[in-house]
Amino acid sequence: MIAKITGGRDTAGLLRYLYDTRKKGHTDPHLVASWDGFAPDPGRTAGDPDVTRRQLVADLDLHVEQAERLGRAPERHMWHCSIRAAKTDRYLTDDEWADIARRVVAATGIAPAGDPDGCRWVAVRHADDHIHIAATTVRADLRTARHWNDYLTADRKLATIEREYGLLQVVRGDRTAAKRPTRAEQEKAKRAGRPGTARERLRTTVRTAVAAATSTEEFVRLLELTDGILVDVKHFPSGDIRGYTVALQDDTNGKQEPIWYSGSALSPDLSLPKIRQRLDATEQQERRGPNPWHQATAATERIPHRLEHEDDPTAQAHLSALGEALDALPLVAPQVILPQLRSAAEQFERSTRSRIQAEHQHARALRGAVRAMLRESAPGDGALLAMFLDAAILAVIAAARWHQLRHHDQQVVAAQQTLRHLQAAYDQAAAEPLATRAQRRPAQHVVERHTLHIRQAAPDHIEQILEDPAFEALAAVLTDAEQAGHDPQQLLRQAADQRAMDDARHPARVLTWRIERLSAKPVPSARARAALARSRSSRRSHEPVRDASTAPVPPPKPAPARRR
Repeated sequence: MIAKITGGRDTAGLLRYLYDTRKKGHTDPHLVASWDGFAPDPGRTAGDPDVTRRQLVADLDLHVEQAERLGRAPERHMWHCSIRAAKTDRYLTDDEWADIARRVVAATGIAPAGDPDGCRWVAVRHADDHIHIAATTVRADLRTARHWNDYLTADRKLATIEREYGLLQVVRGDRTAAKRPTRAEQEKAKRAGRPGTARERLRTTVRTAVAAATSTEEFVRLLELTDGILVDVKHFPSGDIRGYTVALQDDTNGKQEPIWYSGSALSPDLSLPKIRQRLDATEQQERRGPNPWHQATAATERIPHRLEHEDDPTAQAHLSALGEALDALPLVAPQVILPQLRSAAEQFERSTRSRIQAEHQHARALRGAVRAMLRESAPGDGALLAMFLDAAILAVIAAARWHQLRHHDQQVVAAQQTLRHLQAAYDQAAAEPLATRAQRRPAQHVVERHTLHIRQAAPDHIEQILEDPAFEALAAVLTDAEQAGHDPQQLLRQAADQRAMDDARHPARVLTWRIERLSAKPVPSARARAALARSRSSRRSHEPVRDASTAPVPPPKPAPARRR
């Protein structure tokens, strides 16, 4: 159910509209409920409907007129709430609509339950799928009703009603979404033949600049260097940046002047103070440090674990950083997958915000790695991009689950839509590098040995892994790692330990990219391997003895050859 609440000053005009049968869809208008159950109904009167309607207006306005004589009446005394059911909802009777109306006026403070001085109101039904509640906001004690945040309270009450009545549960927001383009903005973009409104295009540009910048000054400079963008920077008397507005060169008003938007008008998290918070929480990467693509992928792979085990402000920070990573990807991706990546970033933008305040310092590593990643192009075969996308898909799945547990309905839908675009981009990006690696498939006896190790490391996924066409690529990267001096069994155990494997559509591909990333690290020395072995032995000696009934079943013996 959707509620729409407006205010006004003309009681007679509103009731005239509600009872006007000449309007499209206005059939059989009548009262289903009122403040005392005895209000005159112009739709059910035996006399003149106009006379009865004027009588109803007088009854509703009684306390307003009394307050006016005392100089205490509000300027806009009319409260109008329309409530509409979904097209797929069942037919609701008049009694059911009456119950819904009473609960809404009680929840919003118009007529609290058990309050004899509540406002006067009526609920009019003139169609099967909705009602209109008309109320005057002066109470019987001549005080003005306290109905602040009435839209939110009505929306929460309607969510409860939907569950109780078995109606469609509408996806609801939490007032953290970016402002939607107005109808005028949409029509203007349509006339100009542009793919989106000026507000949407500017939002994408600003978010991309934030994802690429390492400081406020660099953020402003990137905007100024973007073709077609006008930037107006505001400064404090000290010279420090106070704020900014942006406009498109081709978006003007009737006077041919640019139409300017502040950052907060584009999105709640694009005001300069909030951008500065994120940029200040960016870890500066060393120029000659580890591969930033591997660092960004490793940080993204840890997000599912962080969402499950860390507090909400920390988890929210990682979602924000993941959103910046997706905003940055179109800057380094091949042309063929740009539409999918841009759509993924636009959709996930809604999942990066909630009422939970992010503590951005906890996501410093991912932000720093993304900035460094933009400054180092990926190899031509696209393996590093596919590796990162694979990790991002699992992180977005975890994000959808995290939002769902907290009843962030819009964010859940946005994450689910993001997945479709990311998976399509990944399928295109991964095809060539996986095929290249599969061509290096090792000898059969080596494959059988790797199969044994995989079975021991990931017994729950062994069937999916063996049947995946990417298994040959996995066997190849395991062989490459072994030839470089790594222990394949240890790498597999390390790669499979992450619980996000359970969400993978293709576990063989997840393992392939994780093994390739892990094997890029230096080979542990003999002393380090010995210390690791002693540590594992010590942990096993301190583990409690398990009952035989709860002991894990030993892995089955490997098949003599890979099943095809």
